[in-house]
Amino acid sequence: MEALADIAYGIFEHFLTSQFHARRMPLYRLVEEGTTFQEEFGEVYTRFEELYPDLALRLRERYQSPDQMYDLIIAGEGVTPSKTTQSYWIIQDAPETDPHATEDEKAGKWLIFLHPDLVDEMWKKIRDLTWQNELGISAKVSTAKNNPDSRDERRVIYVYTADWENEPEVMAVRERLRSIGIEDRIGYKRNIETFKGEYAAKGKRVTFYSA
Repeated sequence: MEALADIAYGIFEHFLTSQFHARRMPLYRLVEEGTTFQEEFGEVYTRFEELYPDLALRLRERYQSPDQMYDLIIAGEGVTPSKTTQSYWIIQDAPETDPHATEDEKAGKWLIFLHPDLVDEMWKKIRDLTWQNELGISAKVSTAKNNPDSRDERRVIYVYTADWENEPEVMAVRERLRSIGIEDRIGYKRNIETFKGEYAAKGKRVTFYSA
């Protein structure tokens, strides 16, 4: 039951973010600026309930009311990695990005591994640049929710580009990351390898670019 509730909340949080994204109201900005959006939150929840009644049922089994979920979000859930314990990832798309663009076989991502103490500050920089159309098509970050698939305590930020073959664009994103403090060598992984289930191991490299 807990696993189903986890899945339901993760889908709801992504749905919520995408709905505010479509309104040009990024969720993080509403939270960090202290804007009250409880009415809009309620509208999105009602829409989610209509579209996904089985998932909404799982949410009601875990949370006393939508108000409880709203209170979690304004406290940083789904906005700040270290304060997010209900879902494994926070996602930020660029304004014109198709929600499925990061799933395209042509896409790929820079991988940035950070100590948990450093991830909040760096995520904020990357998230803001993504929303301002100054980085890639999307970014996502792992959170404080314990992930059984994690290999160590580090957090990871993915910064996506639309086409791994467009090397100038891929490297322009790398340079922008360097300008905000990502100076150590990092790798770029194509979706091709991800879809094949290929992951780094001793003696095996799966990144296509490294810079």
